[in-house]
Amino acid sequence: MKRPEGFDERPEPTAPDEGAPAPRQRRAPRLPRRPVAPTPEDGLEARVDPAPPAAGPEAAGPEDEAAPSSRDRASALAGAAGRRLGAGLSSVAGRLREYAPDEDHPSDDRGGPRPRPDDATSGGSVHDDGRVTDVLETPIGTKVRAAETAREARIARRRRRLLERAEVRRFTRRSRHRRAAWITAAGIVVVLGASILVAVYSPLMALQTIEVKGTNRVDDVALRRALSGQIGTPLARLDFDEVKRDIAQFPLVESYVTEEAPPHTLVVTVTERTPVVAVQSGRTFDLVDPAGIVVQSAKDRPASMPLADIGSAKLGSPVFRTMSEVVLALPSSVRSQTKAVKASTADDVTLTLKDGSKVVWGSPDASDAKARLLAALVRDHETRDPGSVVEYDVSAPDNGVIRSAK
Repeated sequence: MKRPEGFDERPEPTAPDEGAPAPRQRRAPRLPRRPVAPTPEDGLEARVDPAPPAAGPEAAGPEDEAAPSSRDRASALAGAAGRRLGAGLSSVAGRLREYAPDEDHPSDDRGGPRPRPDDATSGGSVHDDGRVTDVLETPIGTKVRAAETAREARIARRRRRLLERAEVRRFTRRSRHRRAAWITAAGIVVVLGASILVAVYSPLMALQTIEVKGTNRVDDVALRRALSGQIGTPLARLDFDEVKRDIAQFPLVESYVTEEAPPHTLVVTVTERTPVVAVQSGRTFDLVDPAGIVVQSAKDRPASMPLADIGSAKLGSPVFRTMSEVVLALPSSVRSQTKAVKASTADDVTLTLKDGSKVVWGSPDASDAKARLLAALVRDHETRDPGSVVEYDVSAPDNGVIRSAK
């Protein structure tokens, strides 16, 4: 193998000459082994064995001249060892925090192995016989080690509890969601049930005020008085059959609509009957609606209503209903000019206009088409001969006829 350049080559040892004298080797004096005295800063009591007695003058030899210098060197070495021991003991607390009792080969956080007790820098105790004892084996080290072990056990238990809790939550997620859904549904049902109970049975929703709207001929005070029997009843328990019977006492009311306005109001909107014809009754005239109900009575015949000649028929009969239907089908321009309506049967309706002209209507079938045809005939006659009296025949809506009056 070629050696890289730039390195100094060691000189090869040469064999000594056979005739040359051997070099004299000086042996270092052997120092007595004395225990190391710790300094007061180390926090330990000094333990120093008494020095051995000095030898007599007879034991002195030629090497006694070097003894003083040897003692000084020993003292210096002892001081250095004591300082090194103190530095090692000061780092015991930090080393104990890194100790892992459950590992066979403990190591610190940096990945390196923890120093052994036999290491010179481990902070162990040096005995007289040269043995080194680990500080962890002392009573103080045992207590520190027990405290660290208990702390690590607490941390491990806390971590285990957190992991168990997380696992329980993970495996019970679906059941918790299902339980939350059931609880929400049950809460909604309870709220609805409580609302229904409050609305049906609680006096908080009892009727206290009745409002009547749409009245003109109907006495609204009398109508509210008739409905006052419902006062104090919850809105959800109102008896509308009784309300119907109470309103039926007023014949001028054609229809009505009730509306609940929580928490204490009932609104009644009334549609009154509208008279369409006048029927003479003795010296008075009764204003009658299409159902044959007398809305009101008057001494004079209203100019805006035709006079119905029902003959022997009664109010509400088919003949009367046919006449009312024909009057309602007339255009407003022709109805205002209609003076009387007469019918002997339901298929023979005749109208009389204010200018004396007559209208042969016939049956109530196709009343809309007959009304449009009649309006066209009237306009045409007024254009050609407005002053003459004629007869309009619209009984056949496809063929209107204008005849001269007889």
